[in-house]
Amino acid sequence: MVDDVEKRWRHPRTFRRAARYVLIVLALAAVVGAGATVWAAARERCLDADTMLCDSASKLAVGLGPGLVLLFGGIGAFVLTLREWRAGGAWPIWQGAGWFLFTLMVAYLAIAGGSA
Repeated sequence: MVDDVEKRWRHPRTFRRAARYVLIVLALAAVVGAGATVWAAARERCLDADTMLCDSASKLAVGLGPGLVLLFGGIGAFVLTLREWRAGGAWPIWQGAGWFLFTLMVAYLAIAGGSA
């Protein structure tokens, strides 16, 4: 068991796994955002409109899709934090990944909500 006072902040292998996980979640959020934007722009209702996000369904899809990906990615990172902690490993690295994804989620949702 790991002494709770002693935090293992330096574990290169765990850091690489967590960084790869964060990059995959960010790439997935970007793909979902791009897909939602293409879908919103190609809708029949929005073809004649001046803006790409012409109705509430378009705004909701573009605003909420990537936010949900970041939310579930952050929850997944916290699940991996718990698993790493139980195994006696370098859990603070995964906790940092989870908080980073949650911070990005809140920032993205604040920007998306402000543009609605």
